Amino acid sequence: MRVVVSEADFDLGAEAARLEAGEETGAVVTFTGRVRGGGGLRRMVIEHYPGMTERALTEIAGEAARRWPLSGTMIYHRHGSLAPGDRIMMVATASRHREAAFAAASFLMDYLKSRAPFWKKEETDDGADWVAARDADEAALERWNE
Repeated sequence: MRVVVSEADFDLGAEAARLEAGEETGAVVTFTGRVRGGGGLRRMVIEHYPGMTERALTEIAGEAARRWPLSGTMIYHRHGSLAPGDRIMMVATASRHREAAFAAASFLMDYLKSRAPFWKKEETDDGADWVAARDADEAALERWNE
């Protein structure tokens, strides 16, 4: 299990290759989130509490490992000032079979969208606003409690 919270960008290929190294690994699923442009967005500022954030992400990665037979899990989330087109985060899961890898990656993404302790502020030509949680993101997370 690997959890990284950093201002630095990451190498998609290198991160995925770490999970492919396992002899029992038959599937690696990756998802990368980027800052969407449009609407006059100049930048997104992501804040977090060091230590608390890493603990929360490690706990949810552990929960994914308890729910599915994974051979590896990786969460990389950036913070700081990001421009449209910049990578924000990456989730990668590895398993013997694709079903577990896909399900675990979806679970982690739903958690990151609605519960991970990050605060996002969008700065546009018209000013700055904090991004609120969306109802759709909350509903997506609920499916894992059934």
